[in-house]
Amino acid sequence: MLLLGGRTFSSRLIVGTGKYKSVEQTEEAVDASGAEIVTVALRRVDLADKSTGSLMAMLMRRAHVGDARKSDSDSGRRRWTVLPNTAGCFTADEAVRTLRLARELGVAELVKLEVIGDPKTLYPDNEQTLSAAKILVKEGFTVLPYCIDDPIVCRKLEDIGCAAVMPLAAPIGSGLGIRNSHNISIIVEHAKVPVIVDAGVGTASDVAVAMELGCDGVLVNTAIAHASHPVLMAHAMREGVSAGRKAYLAGRMPRSRYANASSPTAGLIE
Repeated sequence: MLLLGGRTFSSRLIVGTGKYKSVEQTEEAVDASGAEIVTVALRRVDLADKSTGSLMAMLMRRAHVGDARKSDSDSGRRRWTVLPNTAGCFTADEAVRTLRLARELGVAELVKLEVIGDPKTLYPDNEQTLSAAKILVKEGFTVLPYCIDDPIVCRKLEDIGCAAVMPLAAPIGSGLGIRNSHNISIIVEHAKVPVIVDAGVGTASDVAVAMELGCDGVLVNTAIAHASHPVLMAHAMREGVSAGRKAYLAGRMPRSRYANASSPTAGLIE
């Protein structure tokens, strides 16, 4: 179970809602992924547009109310927890203002903090992220910050009171997979809050690697939305999380420089 801000989730996969061809495809892919948490970029959607066929109308129809395991009475489908994010914000002030507005509209409880420092790489601005996190935690938000894969930054965010840390695997939307497994391992080793890999995942094997390193979850958007068959990729991501988590719990065999025979040498026939 994934524990975030006092709430538990059976799925360790978080998925985004951007870049899909249609709202219908978005919903179908999220369902296929098994995710219980879906994230939406507040600055890139019209929060007030709840007209039939809009993304917000679909999200509100599927939004978590009460028990996270409760199903939609009309469709039998799982409810979701909507995770608003501050994608597109370049300062702490912008991020804080965006989430305050979302809270006024009733869509901000658990939030993803994202403060970008460079428009080309979309790497996070550590200083601005830390500043925004301090304010948001103090104001009662349950903060999940997107950050660089830096153990020191992750420790500082944890010390501020963030409910998790979300180090990147690679630049947002790059599909490169985990570039620095060593740093991710160090972050996992020392963190006392969940570690959720966010950004740069390309395929199910990348998700499995993150889970094998001991991460508590993975956030995926572009890798599903831009796949040739998004719904099938969503299924694959779901299975990748499951396989990687089981492999981590099982404990992998030690690596060896040389071969090690599978069969015992004792009792060989001469």
